[in-house]
Amino acid sequence: MNLSLPHRRYNPLTDEWVLVSPQRAARPWLGAVEKVPQARRPAYDPACYLCPGNTRAGGAVNPPYTGVFVFDNDFPALLQPEHPPSGVEDQSPPESSPSGILKAEPETGVCRVICFSPRHDLTLAELTTAQIRRVVDVWVAQCEELGARDDIAYIQLFENKGEMMGASNPHPHGQLWATRHIPTEIAKETRGQLNYLASRHSHAPLLLDYLQIERQTGQRIIFENAHFVCLVPFWAIWPFETMIVPKRHIRRIVELTESERDGLADALKRMTTRYDNLFEVVFPYTMGVHQAPYDGQPHEEWQMHLHFYPPLLRSATVRKFMVGYEMLAQPQRDLTPEQAAERLRGLSEVRFAYSAPA
Repeated sequence: MNLSLPHRRYNPLTDEWVLVSPQRAARPWLGAVEKVPQARRPAYDPACYLCPGNTRAGGAVNPPYTGVFVFDNDFPALLQPEHPPSGVEDQSPPESSPSGILKAEPETGVCRVICFSPRHDLTLAELTTAQIRRVVDVWVAQCEELGARDDIAYIQLFENKGEMMGASNPHPHGQLWATRHIPTEIAKETRGQLNYLASRHSHAPLLLDYLQIERQTGQRIIFENAHFVCLVPFWAIWPFETMIVPKRHIRRIVELTESERDGLADALKRMTTRYDNLFEVVFPYTMGVHQAPYDGQPHEEWQMHLHFYPPLLRSATVRKFMVGYEMLAQPQRDLTPEQAAERLRGLSEVRFAYSAPA
């Protein structure tokens, strides 16, 4: 098959397809042009509600923290059963209809903010590998704590970086949402990995067999270290989408050894630096850890991995929009995964220097 012509690719993790249209990469662009982020922020911002010692929007005061700082979100999307929202009457969700078409059920959980650094002006790409390792340690500790609770079935760690991805504050931080029920994307990936084991009678998880294929061809691999491989998935949707996958069978982040935590910190440092170097800008993305549910089941089908979903398409000011056909039919991309991997693979792992202010 000629991959330079329109074709579609299958994602076995989610049982979905993506349309790839390489010939559209040359089309002219007269659409929206994004603002380039400021070259440099101050190391401390007195108006930032995440900086050490400052008062947050909810009224709490941050301690003078010097490392990674975690706190319960002041405006959480989920509430714990013992903490109903103040000023809101208890209202039960609508009852399910007899036909089963209308369904609603309560959802509870925990939402936390994880500040990666006290420095307002840094991002993951600008932290040292040792500092990122401390972020990884906090991720593990949080999952150990919340994963032991009977009322938590899944823990989603993620970071929205940049205004383009909806970040409400530029201070380097991520979030954790832990839920009573298993979210939609995780349910899809669970089914995909279970179906692979059942249909192929394989003893290895889907993503480990997939890694073997990718390491044999090398087309979509960006780099690897002793414990992790970073690649552009064969079925990637976003222009410069990547995955970070462990080389051994690891179901949840709490299973990482000390050396694997070092390896993950190294992979995060190298990948985020390459992203910044792509267009020499503080590169926006949504990044998250996908791992097996914490529902008491072994989930031997699961392989932990990280997703990076960056929106930029051809420059620092032109983004990919998921609209029209993407919203109504199926995802579509212009740049092939192989082309994206080649560009990312060729980038330096020494971050570009900021331009001097005019």
